[in-house]
Amino acid sequence: MRLAVVKETAAHETRVAATPETVRKLIALGLSVSVEAGAGSASAIPDSAYAEAGAEIAANAAAALAGADIVFAVRLPAAHGAIPRGALLVCIAGADAATAATLADAGIDVIAMERLPRITRAQSMDVLSSQANLAGYRAVIEAAGAFERGFPMMMTAAGTVPPARVFVIGAGVAGLQAIATARRLGAIVSATDVRAAAREEIKSLGATFVGVDDAESASAQTEGGYAREMSEAYRQKQAELVAATIAKTDIVITTALVLGRKAPRLVSAAHVASMKPGSVIADIASDAGGNCELTVPGQMRVTANGVTVLGFVNWAGRMPVAASHLYARNLLTFLTTFWNKEAGAPALPEADPIIAGAMLTRAGQIVHPDLRPAPQAAA
Repeated sequence: MRLAVVKETAAHETRVAATPETVRKLIALGLSVSVEAGAGSASAIPDSAYAEAGAEIAANAAAALAGADIVFAVRLPAAHGAIPRGALLVCIAGADAATAATLADAGIDVIAMERLPRITRAQSMDVLSSQANLAGYRAVIEAAGAFERGFPMMMTAAGTVPPARVFVIGAGVAGLQAIATARRLGAIVSATDVRAAAREEIKSLGATFVGVDDAESASAQTEGGYAREMSEAYRQKQAELVAATIAKTDIVITTALVLGRKAPRLVSAAHVASMKPGSVIADIASDAGGNCELTVPGQMRVTANGVTVLGFVNWAGRMPVAASHLYARNLLTFLTTFWNKEAGAPALPEADPIIAGAMLTRAGQIVHPDLRPAPQAAA
């Protein structure tokens, strides 16, 4: 079988779906691997490194995809029309119903890695976790670079520099890494999350928990491990608590995302106006529109009262070497988990919860329940 790795063309995308390490292991499975020229250049991987690992270097996407049985990508390839019918595409699809219909019509079987269920078996292939971990770290580093004062308390002969106060909104993988990183830098850290289970995780990292404690918060997490969208009344109570905390905070890191939805707005313009000049907001949710009302996705801006809002997109991609290394391993783990050695091909049982959760299209049909068209009422 032939596996193709294409060069990413989306704006701000610096990652690649395979590394020389994973190429060697893919070839060991019996696959021939084709890598589009320049696919790893933004991740400091030259074509020669892929060639040394045994991959064929294709001149362009069409050449890489020609005859491919499996395609690895970070995002849905712009050239997905060149993917052969019957091929398996493994990527972060981000597909809506219309895109899924197009892929089904093209006969492409699609595994959307962002839809993997949050179960123990899937942890080693969970791309959201591996990338969010890096995003949380990078957000704190970027915020520290934009902050005009120091993070730790510093006692000098000329006086004492107080520690920075950091408030993390959302204590998923990205938020927990942000908490840990800010603590390592010496900041005083507080954090909030709608999930009651996050309270102990936040405290275990040495941060103070800030949150609404009511009946709704007890059911704020889905069975799949994602945050559930909360009621308007709950969001109002949370907003009031957040407002009081933000007003005395130097750096805010926002990480709140709801799978398949626009990011909830948790930091308003009024909240930003209450912050001291020189304060910083790093919005990890900027790819989904942002948690902060003043976030401009893809940009850094300074507000009228001197608050810097970092709206960078693809935060993990700001660390492309590490991000590609982890992402490529996620994809390799997925394929090897479902690899049939006797057939020399992937075996994707429909009843397996990982496949049921991540497969969008199969054999020309949309199979994911979230994207299937609603049945028409009988005449």
